[in-house]
Amino acid sequence: MSAGTVRLLHGAELPRIGAGTWPLKDADAERVVADALQAGYRLIDTAQAYGNELGVGRGLKASGVDRADVFVTSKFNKQWHGRDLVAQAAQHSLDTLGLDYLDLFLIHWPNPAYDRYVEAWEGLARLLESGRVRAIGTSNFKPAHLERIIKATGVVPDVNQIQLSPASTRNEARAFHAGHGIVTESWSPIGGQGVAVLDLPAVGQVAEETGRTPAQVVLRWHVQLGLVPIPKSADPKRLRENLDVFSFDLTDDQMTTLSALDRGESAVEDSDVFGH
Repeated sequence: MSAGTVRLLHGAELPRIGAGTWPLKDADAERVVADALQAGYRLIDTAQAYGNELGVGRGLKASGVDRADVFVTSKFNKQWHGRDLVAQAAQHSLDTLGLDYLDLFLIHWPNPAYDRYVEAWEGLARLLESGRVRAIGTSNFKPAHLERIIKATGVVPDVNQIQLSPASTRNEARAFHAGHGIVTESWSPIGGQGVAVLDLPAVGQVAEETGRTPAQVVLRWHVQLGLVPIPKSADPKRLRENLDVFSFDLTDDQMTTLSALDRGESAVEDSDVFGH
């Protein structure tokens, strides 16, 4: 069953599930990206901080999939937080990836102590007008950060990519996004950091009930909530399993069971403190 897409505020069509690439190095990223695209993924997520844009670009070419059919996302660090610096950041990523345009470019972290993320957002809005990126957004922004950039510029992000899983459901952030038409992307969607979500008994129980893997039921939870998960796996079999989440549904009770695993903001990185 096709994953389909969701239309973003500025018109681009975002696939409903993606393949993450952190912390893959270039050689592994090339292999995994090529394999993911051949398996049917059409959203590939990377970042300058991952140090693998070169490998991701090579994987895009090695896959044989038409560039126009792939949605490529990258993110930039605080060194580029400035109205006139964001265009340079984009060109740096484009040169490294070997691409002519990015489908989505994100501010990786707000870094409020640095206090240049409003200027970075102004630069992104200008970049969108240039056509070198098709959509713009943020990563790890809290509602307060989002409110500030929207008030300053009148431009709403297409996407906010945040750490989100059944162990950290991020209800406040999701509500803010929904109220402003921002699509929520989930990084570390099956746990990964802090909580071993796939090992939780409740997840195992739902997996047993559905005849699916723990990862599949957690990713299906994301999809049914209207989120866009970006799982990472270097294993070809798991890559394909993680994509196969559109041919079954979770019941309301199963969704409630998974959502009840929420441990609040303590299970995520605090973007008022951490960033690069």
